[in-house]
Amino acid sequence: MNLTIAKDQILAGLQAVQNVVGSRTTLPILSNVLLQTNDGRLEFTATDLDVTISCGVEAKVSKAGASTVPVKKLFGIVRELAGTEVELEVDDKNHCSIRSGASFYKINGLAADEFPPAPKFKEEKKVVIKQETFRSMLKKTSFAVSTDESRYVLNGIFLSLKDHKMTMVATDGRRLALVDEEADIAEKSQGEFIIPAKAVTELGRLLQDKGEIEIRLSENQAAFALKDEKGATILITTKLIEGNYPNYRQVIPAETKERIALSREEFMHALKRAEIMTSEKANSVKLAFTKNNLTITANSPEVGEAKESLAINYKGKEMAIAFNPRYVIDPLTALPNDEVYLELIDELSPGVLKINGPFLYVVMPMRLS
Repeated sequence: MNLTIAKDQILAGLQAVQNVVGSRTTLPILSNVLLQTNDGRLEFTATDLDVTISCGVEAKVSKAGASTVPVKKLFGIVRELAGTEVELEVDDKNHCSIRSGASFYKINGLAADEFPPAPKFKEEKKVVIKQETFRSMLKKTSFAVSTDESRYVLNGIFLSLKDHKMTMVATDGRRLALVDEEADIAEKSQGEFIIPAKAVTELGRLLQDKGEIEIRLSENQAAFALKDEKGATILITTKLIEGNYPNYRQVIPAETKERIALSREEFMHALKRAEIMTSEKANSVKLAFTKNNLTITANSPEVGEAKESLAINYKGKEMAIAFNPRYVIDPLTALPNDEVYLELIDELSPGVLKINGPFLYVVMPMRLS
């Protein structure tokens, strides 16, 4: 294999794929990136056997071929090169030579046929949606994904493609985030599946504000194809989480007593300040609503106390409720809206955070101390 490639193109390709490679892998081939030439392009592929990412970029290919090299070493070298163009040459023993200006490196690689084969997809089930929409949906839900491995089905985002609607849900049992958007979904492309957290993280990192993403489905895998601003084509393939996602509709309160409009920024920063005065043992903040006023208090014996008042438009009955502040800060951080609405029933029922749009967030209250 022999080719010349712009430094920014090789960096773009490596940056797109290298995050998926773990630092401690038992199989040496999983520390490597697969390099393949294809019609005037160089394709990079990395995998941890659960998530596979490929990225194709432009290159001047003088001799086609395929090989694998340690991805962190290759990235480290290319990043520090002074030149703007890089020449790659791989011999039949998988030694990869890298030349740029006065610099020369040689890395020992492994044969391409040792690299795990890419999953195959039938074309039947596919949905296309704007990257910006998909990215926004991930941002509004991914913070609520559970990290508790004993409840494996909650370690990802539930995605439903039904009735011309794309719905995303994430929950860890103490809070639930839900967002849905209209989408053009053909009858045969309908389905429901759970995307694991690692794939969610990679998608969040690689999605852009422009262009479209194509989602394809098979029995136990999903593939996401997109183009980035530099014209690189990226394909993320992931195994799906098996199992049945719980019935999330039943935790959404059917009715509310009070609906309170709040300035998102003001509310979020007041909570962040109050959170400083919480501790692991006392990690709740109290929200007390009185006429046109919200008082936020935090109190922990080992740290101290915080108390803030916000002027709000509130005419309802006096009420107090306590939440883990982090569980309210997370959605406020993820939302772009100026105004949010907090819906409450009483101090023991879940609170619901909404916006003027297709988003809903349910959070369990904590005991008032």
